[in-house]
Amino acid sequence: MENVLRPVIVIGGAVLLTLAIGWATDRLLCKADERDNDSPLWGLLRRGRIPYQLVLCAALLRGSYDQAKVLEQHQVGIGRMLTLVLIGSAAWLVIRIAAAIVETTYSRYARAHRDAARVRRVRTQVELIMRVVSAIVIVVAVASMLLTFPAMRAAGASLLASAGIIAAIAGVAAQSTLSNMFAGLQIAFGDMVRIGDTVVVDGEWGTVEEITLTFLTVRTWDERRITMPVSYFTSKPFENWSRGTPQMTGTVFWHLDHSAPVEAMRERLRDILRESPAWDGRAYGLVVTDSTPNTIQVRALMTAKDADDIWTVRVTVREQMIDWLLNEHPYALPRVNTSQAVLPPQGLPSADSTRLDKDYDIPRTRRG
Repeated sequence: MENVLRPVIVIGGAVLLTLAIGWATDRLLCKADERDNDSPLWGLLRRGRIPYQLVLCAALLRGSYDQAKVLEQHQVGIGRMLTLVLIGSAAWLVIRIAAAIVETTYSRYARAHRDAARVRRVRTQVELIMRVVSAIVIVVAVASMLLTFPAMRAAGASLLASAGIIAAIAGVAAQSTLSNMFAGLQIAFGDMVRIGDTVVVDGEWGTVEEITLTFLTVRTWDERRITMPVSYFTSKPFENWSRGTPQMTGTVFWHLDHSAPVEAMRERLRDILRESPAWDGRAYGLVVTDSTPNTIQVRALMTAKDADDIWTVRVTVREQMIDWLLNEHPYALPRVNTSQAVLPPQGLPSADSTRLDKDYDIPRTRRG
């Protein structure tokens, strides 16, 4: 009877104690979250319930398994498995706690500062720092797991002796990966590009959606995702429309007839911009920038507070100006000038008529 009750008491007690401590801790976090609504820390810490209970259960079972007197022939293997579970769940819990602290710090910073560019920069730095911390914790956890095996401890000296050669080989083999990782850190702390910035890369206009240590994702205006290595942004030029002040200047071009009423177009541009809520009122203008034998090139200039509004202003001005020209000044639109062909003298067929008669075997007739 004792052989049956002993493992049930030991294992069942460890599980029940784990559930009781986990439930009590969760209730304390809920009450703390209700008392302190301004801080999301307590709610974020509740995300670590599962790894927290795994740590408790693995630790209790690891410490009391010898008293269970069950599967004694596999005691070493079971003890090692519990140790691995304890290390892995502890690493998981550390990552969840670090993420909760970092996210809380960022939330407080975002509420305290109104500068959107600075908030985006801090968000980029926080996410990359969190990825670095997670990578370090995972590497340490895996190394600790491997060191629980005696064979790995015995091979430690030889591994350390050959560390220089391994590091050189790994550096050559992972040169591009390491360069991307350093480029990611450079982007995070060099304030080159941030999450939420509007950029133009390889002719594609979009918003930076995600930045990791190795790649960067740009969401284009048509909802496509362009994934690029972060080393691209440290080695090649690109446009960052959110860098510095978000205010922008846009242009619209038309090709019109020489008789186009330029002065009336200036007045119409002013009226269109005054009716457009996206125009920030800083500046506008309309000039003739080029001319050809058939047309003139007219450029309209306008300003807006950011990239989204400048796009709205440009399409509005282009559409309404063309509609106004069609209704009020249709003669100003481009035209193709034509004239009647000059006939050759009587009795002398033209070269074109001769060629056509020859190609299509059409009998020629004299005109006149």
